[in-house]
Amino acid sequence: MSSMTLQSAMNALPLVAILRGITPDEVLSVATALKAEGFNIIEVPLNSPHPLKSIKRLVEAFGDELIIGAGTVLSCAQVDEVRAVGGRIIISPNVNPDVIRHSKAKGLYSVPGFYTVSEAFSAIDAGADAIKLFPADTIGADGLKGMMAVLPKDVPVLPVGGVSNATMSGFVDVGAGGFGLGSGLYKAGMSVEQVTENAQGYVRACRAALAKNEA
Repeated sequence: MSSMTLQSAMNALPLVAILRGITPDEVLSVATALKAEGFNIIEVPLNSPHPLKSIKRLVEAFGDELIIGAGTVLSCAQVDEVRAVGGRIIISPNVNPDVIRHSKAKGLYSVPGFYTVSEAFSAIDAGADAIKLFPADTIGADGLKGMMAVLPKDVPVLPVGGVSNATMSGFVDVGAGGFGLGSGLYKAGMSVEQVTENAQGYVRACRAALAKNEA
C-alpha cells in the first residue's frame, strides 16, 4: 500500500489523469509515461473496457508509488468492487452522499463532482476529500470565482472537463486546487508518445499557473 496521501500527491503535482476508454493491455505503458512526467493520481473510469482489470494491473505495478482508483463511480457496490482490486480513490460525476460516506467508511478517498454551491456543500458535509467542478468549461473561472467566496478553503476544488493549458491559470487565480484531465490528455487509442506530449504541456501550464499565483 502506498504511503503517499492524497494531500502529498496533490502537493507534488495537483493533476489527476483520467484514462477514459483505456484497455488493460495498454494501461501500464500509458501510466508509466504519466508517472515519468510527474503524475501521482490515475483514474480509470468504470465505463472503460474492463476497468477493474486495468485498475488491478495499475495497483500491482504502481500501488506503492501512485494513488490509483476509479472514475464514474455511481453506487456503493461499485465502491466495493474498486476497493477489492486495490483502488484507493473514488471519483464520481455527481454528489451521492451514500457513495461518499461508504467510500470514507471503507478507508478510501472520495472526490465527487459538483456544479452548484449546494451540491458542493452536500459533498463536503458527507466527507468528500476534494470536490471536482464538472463540467468546468461551461462555468469557467468566473463562475468558480463566485463559488470560492463561500466554499471552505481546506477542501480542494478540481476543475474537470474541457480544461486546457490556456485556461489553467485563470482557474488557479480564483482558487482551484488542481485539475482532472480527460480527453485533452488521453483518448482511447492514443499513442504513448502523444499522451507524453500532452502530459508535458499540462504539467508546464500547471506549474506555471501555480508559480504565478504564489509569486
